[in-house]
Amino acid sequence: MCNAKFYLFSLLLFIHTPSWSASNNQVIKIAYVIQELPAPVALSNLDVLVPNKGISGAELAISDNNTTGEFTGQKYVLKTINIPLGADVVETYKKQIDNDTNLILLAVNAEQLLKLTDLTNNQQKLWFDVATSDDELRNGLCRHQVLHILPSRAMRADALAQYMLKKRWQKWFLVTGQSPADQLYAQAIKRAAKHFGMKIVAEKSWTNNFDSRRTAQSDVPEFTQGVDYDVLVVADEEGVFGEYLDYRTWSPRPVIGTQGLIATAWHKTHELWGATQLQNRFRAFSGRGMEEQDYAAYIAVRAIGEASLRTKSNQMQSIKDYLLSNTFALQGYKGVPLSFRAWDGQLRQPVLLAAPRELVSVAPLDGFLHPKTELDTLGYDQPETSCK
Repeated sequence: MCNAKFYLFSLLLFIHTPSWSASNNQVIKIAYVIQELPAPVALSNLDVLVPNKGISGAELAISDNNTTGEFTGQKYVLKTINIPLGADVVETYKKQIDNDTNLILLAVNAEQLLKLTDLTNNQQKLWFDVATSDDELRNGLCRHQVLHILPSRAMRADALAQYMLKKRWQKWFLVTGQSPADQLYAQAIKRAAKHFGMKIVAEKSWTNNFDSRRTAQSDVPEFTQGVDYDVLVVADEEGVFGEYLDYRTWSPRPVIGTQGLIATAWHKTHELWGATQLQNRFRAFSGRGMEEQDYAAYIAVRAIGEASLRTKSNQMQSIKDYLLSNTFALQGYKGVPLSFRAWDGQLRQPVLLAAPRELVSVAPLDGFLHPKTELDTLGYDQPETSCK
């Protein structure tokens, strides 16, 4: 008798549950544009090259969106446009993009991002920058149809500065590499130092062009000798020399910046606020750990899913308006809802402070207050922005 009742209940539930056919689905088309990058310098055989970081994050988010879409009558479709190393980004994009795709993730450098978003027929598209941390893209070179997912360099530097201020490690020795990216990171560090009352007691450029692995033991102590400082701050985004500074300085001091204690959107050691679940699901999905770029692509696609769900729309303008509204809030596995800054398109988010095998802290730290949201203590606040 009980089995018969259960069968009848299941049959009635099946009859009254909406069954969305493909023809009934509202389709949300998303493109992921990624350019192949040259292989970075390998400092160790332990460094595993992960090609096309980010794609797996976007694919996992599409799967998550479609799980919800089964009940809401929405279907999310992802098209990946891979641009080979050295190929013309703009021309390849023009040939492969679908005219009716207006939601686009970009994993290209700042120069290519501006070229793509400034195309005349691209002004009615919404772009999600999932690869850069350039402050200028959020300021003087901002584009109001572009949303930025990764923390800017200023946000990363401010996160480190908050922790250093809490520890009262206020005397900084800044070491900067030779690449343009290193110079930009150093600028962000100097801005953060001024903003939080730190003192840069010494600043040197790393100009050695020899094999650091053979000479680090002798050269790093000499390079760092004669300076009274609390922390060594490294600006080495390409990872050319920064790993060799830790444990080799003349004075026993911690290393922070692009190596040592880093500020990042995501890290393999992050396990709080449900992050372990996402880490495990991503590993099962892709066969590897989640990188920062994967997290950025995942969050971008999930943000589109949240906006299209709430607005019941696949139209770019409706999705954009909701994303930039005070109503939008996204679970990002960081303890507080994520949202976008309307003035520069930057995603508000906590920034993780992580050592190679440990999550040390999360910024903003307690005590750093803001009249609207403590998340705006990281990076350029609205009164500081030059985005017009």
